[in-house]
Amino acid sequence: MRKYKKQDIISIKDLNKKYIFEVFNIVSLIKQKTLKETPFKGFLFDKVVACIFYEPSTRTRLSFESAINRLGGRAITVENAKENSSSYKGESLKDTIKTISNYADCIILRHMDDNSAEIASKNSTVPIINAGSGKHEHPTQALLDAFTIYEKFNRLEDLNITIVGDLYRGRTVYSLVYLLAKFPKNVFNFVSTENSKINSDLRSFLIKNKIKYKETSNLKASLKNTNILYVTRIQRERCKDENEYLLAKKGMIIDGSCLKLLNKNAIIMHPLPRIDEISESVDNDPRAYYFKQVENGVYLRMALLIKIFDVVLNKK
Repeated sequence: MRKYKKQDIISIKDLNKKYIFEVFNIVSLIKQKTLKETPFKGFLFDKVVACIFYEPSTRTRLSFESAINRLGGRAITVENAKENSSSYKGESLKDTIKTISNYADCIILRHMDDNSAEIASKNSTVPIINAGSGKHEHPTQALLDAFTIYEKFNRLEDLNITIVGDLYRGRTVYSLVYLLAKFPKNVFNFVSTENSKINSDLRSFLIKNKIKYKETSNLKASLKNTNILYVTRIQRERCKDENEYLLAKKGMIIDGSCLKLLNKNAIIMHPLPRIDEISESVDNDPRAYYFKQVENGVYLRMALLIKIFDVVLNKK
C-alpha cells in the first residue's frame, strides 16, 4: 500500500502562494544542507519514479533523474517515447498511463499535446508531474524560474518583467506569467514579432484580472526599467514552415548593445536551450542568470518530489 496522497503538478494555476513558498522553503533547506555536504540519499528509499518523455529534453529530464537519484529513489525512463514505446504501435496515452501507474510511484510526463497532463492525471493512480505539455504549460520550469527570481530580489511582487521571443508557442512563458500574476503590482512587457504574440486566452486573463501589460516589437525600448529580462527561443518545431520561423525570430536577439540599455540590477533569464537569441558574449555579464536557473532546477525538483511523497525533513 502506498502511504502518500496523490498530488499532481499539472498547471501552475492550481498552486496557491502558500504551496509555492512551502516548496521554496524546502529548496532553501536543500541548498543549505547540500552546501554543508549533508547527503539526501534515502529520502525516496524504495520509490520508483517513471520519466516518460515524448519530446526531446536535456535539462528537465536529467534534472528530474538527478533529483530522484539524489533522494535515493530509482528512475525508470523512456526517452523519445513517441518512437520508443507502444505509442509507436498506436497505443493511446490513456492506456500508456494506466499501464505505467502499475510500475511506478510517480510519473513525470512530457508530451506534445496541450491537454496531455490532464489526460494523464485522470487515468493515473499515482502522482503526475507535468514536465511540459505541448505549447500549453511547464509548471516545474515556472517554479524554478520564480525561485531564481526570489533569490535575487527577495520578492515576487512589484517587478517589471520583459518577456522576449516566442510568446505564442512557448509554454514556459504561460506558466511563468500565470505564476507571477498571483503576486501584486507586477508589470509585464511582451516583446515579439507579429506572428509570435501571446495567445488570446492569456490576454483575456490579464485584462480580466487588471494586470498591467503591454505588447510591442521594440526590444530595446523595453529594457531600461526591466527587472527581469526573460528570453525564449523561437519554437522552430512548432512553426508551420521555415518562413514562419524566420519571421518570428527577426530582431529578437540579446547582445552587447542590449546590455548597455538594460537596468544594472536586472537579471537575464532563459529556460534553455538557446540557439542564437542570446549572444554567448552575454554569458560573462553578472546579470546573466540562466545557468543559475539550471542549478536551481535540480533543487526545485527535489523539493517537489519531497513534498509529493510527504517526506519529513530532518531540520537539525
